[in-house]
Amino acid sequence: METFKAHLDKFISIDDQEFASVISYFQIINTGKKENLMLEGEICKFKYFVLEGCLRKFFINEKGIEQTTEFAIENWWISDTFAFEKQMKSDFNIQAVEKSRILMIDYSSQEHLLEKHPVMERYFRMVYQTAYAAAEKRLRYLYEMTKEEYYIHFSTLYPWFIQRIPQYLVASFLGFTPEYLSEIRAKLRS
Repeated sequence: METFKAHLDKFISIDDQEFASVISYFQIINTGKKENLMLEGEICKFKYFVLEGCLRKFFINEKGIEQTTEFAIENWWISDTFAFEKQMKSDFNIQAVEKSRILMIDYSSQEHLLEKHPVMERYFRMVYQTAYAAAEKRLRYLYEMTKEEYYIHFSTLYPWFIQRIPQYLVASFLGFTPEYLSEIRAKLRS
C-alpha cells in the first residue's frame, strides 16, 4: 500500500492513521493477462487504481474492431467515469493488458469514504482535473497532427508504452491499424 500512500501524498496531506482508514474502503485484486474486469453492457460497479501492471479501456466499433481509448499503468486510475458516477451500464470494456495488482472501490464505498474523509474529495477533484486536461490535449493532437506526427509525439512522451504495450494495442489507441503503425515505424527507422 506504500505505492498508493505515496500517490496520495502528491495531492493531499494524510497521516498514517487516516490512510489506514482510507485504504479500508478499497479491495485488492490480482488479475491475469487479458482478464476482463468489466464488459460493455454491465453496470459499472468499480473504479480501479493500478498498483502494478497495466489495464486498458476499449469498445468494439461497428466493424467489430476493438478501439482502445485509455490505458492505466502504475498509479493511474481507470473506469467508465460517467457510468460509474451514474451507476449505469457501461459502453466500454476494461481488461488487463498485463498481470496486474489493483485497488478497486465500488460506488457506495466511495460515497462513504468521501463522507468520512473530505480530504479525499479534494484528491479525486485533482485527479479528475489532471485526467480532463490530458483528454483535452489528446483531442487537440488528434485534430492538429498528422498520424505520423501523433505517433512520434506519443512515442517521445511515453516511450515506456511503446516498449511495454503490444503494438496492436498502441495502434488501436492511436486510431491506426497495426499495419499502418508498422509502416510508420519502418519509415522512421530508414
